[in-house]
Amino acid sequence: MTADPSGLAELYLRHRAELARFLAARTGSREEAEDIVQELWLKLNGADSGPVANGRAYLYRMAQNLVLDRIRERSRRGARERLWQDEEIGYQAGEAMDARSNPEAEAAEREEVALVASAIAALPEGARRAFRLHKIDGLSHSEVAERLGISRSGVEKHIAVAMKHLRQRLAD
Repeated sequence: MTADPSGLAELYLRHRAELARFLAARTGSREEAEDIVQELWLKLNGADSGPVANGRAYLYRMAQNLVLDRIRERSRRGARERLWQDEEIGYQAGEAMDARSNPEAEAAEREEVALVASAIAALPEGARRAFRLHKIDGLSHSEVAERLGISRSGVEKHIAVAMKHLRQRLAD
């Protein structure tokens, strides 16, 4: 193992069992928690990280992000499999699948998209730009900060303002 200037490897080893329990509670599976703990170790070993102010919190955030990555992947996989099954069933029945099979659902979806777009457009300028770059374009907080020429803390504040505004606007 190489020298770890931030001490994350040492913290990982010290808190490994605690991380495994945390992840088991999040995933509902000890086996999956162990897989994630191992994946976390691999990420720590392969990453060059600079100084970290709160290493324990950093480890837990990394672990939570790995859980979220797995949930997203499962969701995408499920959607692909459903689409594939729907296509197979449609072709077996001798008919092409109609993409517009549920007009009511499509109208509701269009209405929801318009509502969200309107809520985003109504955000304050800084919050809207930070929100779009982070949530829509998928940039990290650091990348957004660099692009907007503000601090990472500024980006976090803009995102918090945007989320609060959107929750209020969409709840109305």
